[in-house]
Amino acid sequence: MEILKYTEDHQNFRKRLRGFLEKEVTPHADDWEKAGIVPKTAWEKMGQAGFLCTEVSSDYGGLGGDFLYSVIVIEELTHTGQNGLIAPLHSDIVVPYITSYASDALKKKYLPGCVSGDIVTAVAITEPGAGSDLAGISTSAVEEGDEFVLNGSKTIITNGILADLVVVAARDPEEEDPYQAISLYLVESETPGFEKGRRLKKMGLWSQDTAELFFSKCRIPKTNRLGKKGDGFLMLMEKLQQERLVCAVWAVAGAERIMEWAMAYCQNTRISGKPISKSQAVQFGLIEMATDVKLGRAFVDKLVRDHMEGENVVIETSMAKY
Repeated sequence: MEILKYTEDHQNFRKRLRGFLEKEVTPHADDWEKAGIVPKTAWEKMGQAGFLCTEVSSDYGGLGGDFLYSVIVIEELTHTGQNGLIAPLHSDIVVPYITSYASDALKKKYLPGCVSGDIVTAVAITEPGAGSDLAGISTSAVEEGDEFVLNGSKTIITNGILADLVVVAARDPEEEDPYQAISLYLVESETPGFEKGRRLKKMGLWSQDTAELFFSKCRIPKTNRLGKKGDGFLMLMEKLQQERLVCAVWAVAGAERIMEWAMAYCQNTRISGKPISKSQAVQFGLIEMATDVKLGRAFVDKLVRDHMEGENVVIETSMAKY
């Protein structure tokens, strides 16, 4: 049952990517997990090889490919045994805010670096007192002359330590409507008043750096706002479909990888001289899991196609992520 149509270019891209990951990523996965972070050089190598921000136009150094290239990157990364080099967050969740809403000047300034891996991005929404509730965020952005002054803090920010550029959601304290008060801003990591806090310890995903971010009288140019004043909430909502779809593709690909591992384990593990895969109870369990994975794959592939055709499937992508 073929839902997605991969071209020869797609297949060649997958082959090149798989070879790259087998050489540059998989052998280092355990070391990265122990270190709790991925070295910046790994991002740079991936970018230089052409595997970051594949949808970015060739005008800015990108491949100018369709969303299937993103799907391929997600799928192949699941075979590396690590989650620290979280390229899909950078390429398919954060950078699209720049490609869709930034001025031409900002695109020229930042997109080539995002493609090459010289710039790693993050998106900062979640706050200690509000979680991801946009109406409850307190980080403020006050207009002063030709600048915005940011004050506040963010937490549980993926890529927070390595990030060179952060998309920050902040509110205008003078606007009463909690949603119309929100705008999105680009903040460079070296900006005075922007500090990265501790790298948070987690139960898993150890090499995926997660951090706290702090803004204290952090001044950025007015030109670093994305889009119009007060459009931040709408921008975030518009990008939810692809964000959730990326998560769903990742989950299904991961489930398929775990299924492969489980099948191999059951075939190679023996009890009383027989592989445990010969046990009827084990077979029932494997078949049930395989059925769930197959159904998930068919559903997600259909949504990938719908998304590429410009359909509104935000409800369905929420179901798929679940």
